[in-house]
Formats: sequence, structure tokens, C-alpha cells
Amino acid sequence: MSRGTPTLKFRSWIWQAFVRTSLVPLIVVELVLLAAYFLTNQAILEAQSTDLHRSAARELQSSVMQNSDIVQAELAQLRTMGTLLSLSIENELQEVLPYHPAQLAVSADGVRYSGTDQGGPASFYSNITPLARQDMDMVDRLSHVDFMMKGLKDSNPLITSVYFNSGDSYNRIYPWIDSLAQYPHDMNIPSFNFYYLADAQHNPQRQPVWTDVYLDPAGKGWMMSVVVPVYQGDLLRGVAGIDITIDAILQKIASLHVPWGGYLILVSKAHTIMALPEKGETDFDVPKLATSAGYKGLSQEHFKPIDFQLANHPKLRPLEQAMQDHSGGVESTELGSGAHLVAWSPVKLAGWRLLGVVDEKVVMRETQRLANHFRYIGYLMASGLVAFYAFFFGYLWLQARRLSLELHAPIFALSNMMREIGQGNWAPPSAPSRIEELNAISLHALGMGKQLAHAEASRSAVQQRLEMVMGNVTEGLLEYYPNTHTFSFKGALCERFGLPADKMAPDELYARMGAGDRIALERLIITVRSNEDHVAEAEFRLPDRQGDMIWLLCRASMLSNPTERRPSVVGTCIDIDALKHVEQDLRAKTVEAQAASRAKSRFISSMSHELKTPLNAILGFAQLGQIKTRPDSTHLDEIIIAGHLLCQLVDDLLEWSSLQAEAPRLDLKPVDVEILLTECAAMIEPQLLVQGLALVLQKPSKACTVRADSRRTKQVLLNLLSNAVKYNRAGGSITLGIELDSEQSVARLFVEDTGEGIDADVQQQLFQPFQRLGKENSTIQGTGIGLALCKELADLMGGKMGVRSQKAAGSRFWLELPIYRRA
Repeated sequence: MSRGTPTLKFRSWIWQAFVRTSLVPLIVVELVLLAAYFLTNQAILEAQSTDLHRSAARELQSSVMQNSDIVQAELAQLRTMGTLLSLSIENELQEVLPYHPAQLAVSADGVRYSGTDQGGPASFYSNITPLARQDMDMVDRLSHVDFMMKGLKDSNPLITSVYFNSGDSYNRIYPWIDSLAQYPHDMNIPSFNFYYLADAQHNPQRQPVWTDVYLDPAGKGWMMSVVVPVYQGDLLRGVAGIDITIDAILQKIASLHVPWGGYLILVSKAHTIMALPEKGETDFDVPKLATSAGYKGLSQEHFKPIDFQLANHPKLRPLEQAMQDHSGGVESTELGSGAHLVAWSPVKLAGWRLLGVVDEKVVMRETQRLANHFRYIGYLMASGLVAFYAFFFGYLWLQARRLSLELHAPIFALSNMMREIGQGNWAPPSAPSRIEELNAISLHALGMGKQLAHAEASRSAVQQRLEMVMGNVTEGLLEYYPNTHTFSFKGALCERFGLPADKMAPDELYARMGAGDRIALERLIITVRSNEDHVAEAEFRLPDRQGDMIWLLCRASMLSNPTERRPSVVGTCIDIDALKHVEQDLRAKTVEAQAASRAKSRFISSMSHELKTPLNAILGFAQLGQIKTRPDSTHLDEIIIAGHLLCQLVDDLLEWSSLQAEAPRLDLKPVDVEILLTECAAMIEPQLLVQGLALVLQKPSKACTVRADSRRTKQVLLNLLSNAVKYNRAGGSITLGIELDSEQSVARLFVEDTGEGIDADVQQQLFQPFQRLGKENSTIQGTGIGLALCKELADLMGGKMGVRSQKAAGSRFWLELPIYRRA
């Protein structure tokens, strides 16, 4: 067992076995059942919640639609009243009976008004109309409809006031108010929405019109009006109106039923909140209106602030968008106190929307109560299971303790048997038990002891044989122990080199060795330890008992040992002293051969230079003699031809010796193949004409550039072309061209002739110096060095040379060079 593996007592092991095989599956099953119970309850709750939410939405929508019909009916009644008042005023204004001037007071700044309350309406003529231009006939005739104003006001509790406004800023309103104190004296009535919404520009159909919510100049607070135009022919004389305060509207819609304790609000065409109960102010995040009834001197119209517009509240924008898209519907909206259901229905008569708002928590309260109830039942079930398994675990623990006590004695006896077998007692006394399996283990242990006794005897015999073999094959074993940083030696090493049989310190061993040998041994040990799977070797010398330094070859690798924390390095040592002496002799002979070769090259080079000078003199005098003698002097021609041939041989020898002595520095650059082939063809053309041969030039199909020395490449191709001319048949042809490999990484320049061809068994000799394959006795002149020079130059340029030939069919020589590619 490894050092890091934890151990357990037998009782704990039995307990863990019980837990793994019985308790864990049972607990998992119970947990699955509890999870299924809770998940089922949750699914049922979600299904009920969804269904209840859907039902609540339908019921709320139905309730809002019914309430909008009620509001619609109330508005229709008020509209009818306003229409009746408008018709009555039109009739009165069309009368031609003489009028009686009304008894109205006049203020110092030109306002005509009713100063006392006589149970009728109040009159107010703004000083924006001068006294001389005020229409007192209209004022008198309007007094005939006072009874209708009073009747309309008294017949409907929603009505706050009934009034008539003229285009020249006259106001007649019931019930009476202190108009001089309430109104601004220069009030321009047509600038207020309760007048201009009914004029010809805004209401060309002359229908009753409902205003937005505004602050009443008469001091009754926030209200809305239904206004009806009063025409005399095509002349708009004024508007008749009926005022309804927001408080009255709120009282009316508060009396309407909304399920789940919800409330109603009224919204204008522009989605501005017109009537909102107090508990809705928090939900819709709107402030209380600071301006109250009794406000005086209101010279211009005041509407509700922008906080009452739905579009100005980010949370209400989805609701506002849904109201724009649909005339009626239901939307779940996040309001100030949480999620709410909001249903709306149009009040078509005024273009308003009636909204019903219900808190979703109230709607889902019963479902949540049932969910909590079933969840409580689930907790009780879980608590019961915990109590049951606590008792069950205790019972199993007692059973595990009893079982462990019963098994302890026979297992301890088996442990003693194993310990004695490990100490070399191969036949210890058995450990009887009433458990059949433990008795079988005891018998198996005895059988294992017998097998180990036999194996130990076999191992001892094998070890003796191995030691004998090692003694005959090697000098012995070398072992290095990293834990103690010591060496040990076994076998003939100890006797031959006088090494101790026990462990030896490195400093003591290194003192016997030379510096180079010590470094070789240290490097061997480092290499083996850095790569445990690697077999490394090293050569070093040790002095024997006579003091002679003997060469040893050591092959070493790592050897793991259970008793050692770090594996040791073990190697076999072989005597290679004789081999090392042979190797030194061979190296000396090689040096001598290389020196002889260099001397030969220097001799050839020197002799070539020495021959060059008299040859030039012979050629020069022969040419002079040819000029002075007869033109048909054949002896001088032979001398000149032989001289040129000998000069060519000397030049080739010089070239060859210079290559052998020192590789030339080549100028490797991009070379255009097409230009190269064209120049070579032009240079060989005179020889072709003399021999009557045809040249076929195969240029590359596309631009091709190789990396080579241009002069040396041209030299190789011209040499090949010259050979093709010399060894061709009469009337034959020569092909000069290029081939590209499949990957287009190298280009193969070739010269092909139609000569006799070369036997396959002698083709490999072509590129050896001074080898002409039997042509040296023929009339064809040559030195046998050209192809060897070509191959040397090809190798220096990083290329290759080869030949493909067939007897009586011609030969193809090729030069393979790498293609140049731009980076």
C-alpha cells in the first residue's frame, strides 16, 4: 500500500460497506421521492398559478369593460345635458324681443359683474372687452336659461357647475361665485381649453367635446368639462359647458366594483392620468397635486404636470405601448408596490381609457396559501425520514460492531501467517475459523508459502548462473546510489582494478581517473538520471593493478529499488582497450592517406601549370609556321589540334585540382531559366552547324527562376551540350529543355541526344574522373574529367546530376536545381 493511502479499521470498513451498499441507495431513493414530491407540487402550483392568472385577467378585463360602459353612460347623460343647454341658449339668442338691461356692477377697471348672490348664476364680463362694446342684450337673453342651468346642476350629483362663455370673454356660471375676486379682470376666455376645443378649428363637426383635466379658474380645483358650441348661423357666439371635478369622478369610479380589491383610473387620449385614487399614487409614482380648490387670479390654463403622463415613466412604457396598439387588453406591469395586472377598455364617447389595476399578490394569495400548506407537509415528511434513518443508522452501526468483533480473531491469525511467510517461515501454523472462506484463505496461504519456497530456490540458482555469465561476458557491474552519493563495483572489476567490494566515495574513484575520463563518467550519470527510460553509454579509462590505463565501455540505465527513495544507476563495463588501439591506428592511417591525396592534388596542379607554359609556346610557333608555310601543311594542323587538346586537358586538370584542394565560393542568386537556355543554345550553335545536327529548345511554359551560380550552371550545360555533339550520330538531334516536379520545388534542366547510348552497368562510372568508358582510343577527343567537374559543381550549388540512357536510343543528362521563391 502506498504511503499516502489512508487505512481503516475493520469495523469502519464494514460500516462503510453498509453505507455504500444499503444506506446510500435508500437515501438516494428517498431523496428522489422527496424531490419528485416537491417538483410535482411546484409544477401543480405553476399550472394553477398560470390558470388563475389567465382567469384573473379575463375577469378583470370583463369588469373593466362593464365599468367603462357605466362611465360611458354617465358621460352620455352629461353630453345630452350639455347639448340641451346649448340648444336652449341658441334659441334664446335668436329671439328679437326687446331686452332689459341686467343689473350688474362695474369695477373701477372696467369689469362688469354680479356683486351679490341672489340664488342664480354669476356674471363676469372681462375688461378685455371695453364697457361700450359689451353685449348686454346677450347677457339679458342668457338670463332666460338660468332655470335650466339650475335644473341641470341639481339633477346630477356629478355636475359641479354649468356655464356659458362667449367669444368676447363673458362668463355666466351657476352656482354663483364671487367672480370679481376669483377671476383675473383681464381674463381672455378663448385662450382656455374649455372654449377653444369647441371652436370651428378644433371642432368643425360642432359636436360636444370633452376637455383634458385642467385647473378651474372658478376655484373648484382640478376638473374636466364637456363643452358644446353655440352658433348663430355660422357665427360661434360661445360655448355651453358642464364641469365635473376630479373628486366627483373619483367618487364615481370608486363606487364601481373591481375584483380582488383593485381600483380604477381614468386616462385621456394622450395617455395622461385624469383620475387616480390615492392608493394608486404610490403605484404609478405620481405626486399629489399641490394646487387646491380656491386658487384665484388664474390668467392662463393649467394642465396636469408631465408626471401624470404614462410615457414619462420607464416602467409604464410597455403598458403605454400596448394601449397604443390595442383599444382594450390586459398587461402584467411592474408598479411601485410590485407586479400588478392592468386591464383597460375604451370610453369611446370621450376618447378616454378606463384602467383597472389589481395587485397580483392578492390574486395569487389563495394559491400561495395552498403551496405553503403542501410545502409544510413535505417538510414534515422529510423530518420523519431523517428521524427514521438516524435510528436505522444506529442499528446498523451496532451490527457492524458485532460483525467486526466476530471476524477480528481469524483475520488477525491470517495476518500472523502472512508475517511469518514474509520472514522466511514457508510453513507456519494455520488459522482455523468457522467461516469457510477464511479457512480457504488459510489453505491458500500455506500453498503460497510452498510456492515461495520453490521460487526462492529457483531464484538462487538463476542468480548463480547470472553471476557466472556476467563474469565471463563483462568486467563487472558499476552502480551509483543517488541517496548516499556513492559507487559500488561487482565482478572482475574489483580484482583487476583493485576496487573495494563495499561502497566507494566519488572523490576516491575520481582520484584514480584522468580529467577527461572523470567528466565522461559524470556526464553518463547525469544523462541516465535525466531520462529514466534511456540507455546511455560512455568510454573512460581506469588504471589496473599494474598502473596501465585500460579503456572501458559502460552502458548504464536507471534501476528502481523498492528500498531506495530514488532509483540507482546501474551499468555494465566491457574492456575495449584493444578496440581503442585499433581505432587509433586506423585514424593515423587515414590522416596519412588524406595527406597523400593533398600532395597528389598539389602535384597535379603544379605539373599542370608547368605544362601550360611550353604548350602555349608550341601552339604559338605552330600557328606562326602555318602562316609562313603552305596552307595545306597537314603536319602543323596536327600539331595545333594536338596542342589544343592538350591545353583542354591541362585546363580540366587545373579545374579539377582546384575543386579538390578547396571548394570555390559560388555566387548563388536567382537565375532566369529561359534566358539561361537561350544563351547556351546560341553558344553551341557553331558546333551544331559543323556536325550537321539539329537543336530542339524546350522553354518553360511559364516564368521559372532557380537558385544557382549563373556562370557555373552555364558551364555545366555547355559541357553536356558539347558531349551531346561529340557522341551523337550523323544527322541526329539534341534537345535542351526543362522539367518541373509535381510539387514544383525543383527544376530539372536536361540535354538529350540521339547517339549510341550507354550500357546500364557502366552508367555509374560516368561521373568518375578520367573515365571515358572505352572512348579514349577512339577518334573522339576528350579528357574524361568534364562530367566529374559537372557533378562537383552541381553538388556545390545544392543540386543533383544524373543520367538516363538506353543502348542505341540515346542518352539524357540532367541537372536538378532548387526553384527560387520570393519570401
